[in-house]
Amino acid sequence: MKRLTVSLLMLGGLLVSLQAAGAASIDSAYTKILLDSCPLIEAGDEEEGTFGGAWQCPGYKGAGVYVAEGDLRMFVSFGPDAANEPAAGQTLPNFNTVNETLEWRLRGGVPFATILRWFPSLDEGSKTGSVLIVTQLQPGGGTCQIARIDAQANKNANDLARQAADTMAGSFDCTQPPQIIGNPGILY
Repeated sequence: MKRLTVSLLMLGGLLVSLQAAGAASIDSAYTKILLDSCPLIEAGDEEEGTFGGAWQCPGYKGAGVYVAEGDLRMFVSFGPDAANEPAAGQTLPNFNTVNETLEWRLRGGVPFATILRWFPSLDEGSKTGSVLIVTQLQPGGGTCQIARIDAQANKNANDLARQAADTMAGSFDCTQPPQIIGNPGILY
């Protein structure tokens, strides 16, 4: 009986260790989106009344980051065919810009989601909001925004964004709109 109890305790300890190791394998890495140093891949034509453009920037370990601007709204997508992923057509309804710091969520060193802070304009003049957008990375039609968190309405916005990335990325249906997580604030 003593031997069985010791064996069960050892097995329990091993399971806890494996669970901790699995949880510990999720990490973050950070890159910058610096449009001035990214190649312009598409320019607007002022004569035709189209403004903005599209850039291809380097991301984590050279992963492609597609950034586009049109009608004073940003679009950000990822991967080898980023311009054709659902994320390339997703933005916030208000005029907006994006932060330059991009967080990559990694599982075993492989990126599976990103978190990027967006700054939508508010109807109150020159003020801007702050929204964290979580994007799942699944090349081949599954790279899309999966969660939005109002960073001004949620003190723990970064934690909420990481939790959304870690639990939702990989299983989110890109035909659905991104989920609003936490206090919606300016999001609707």
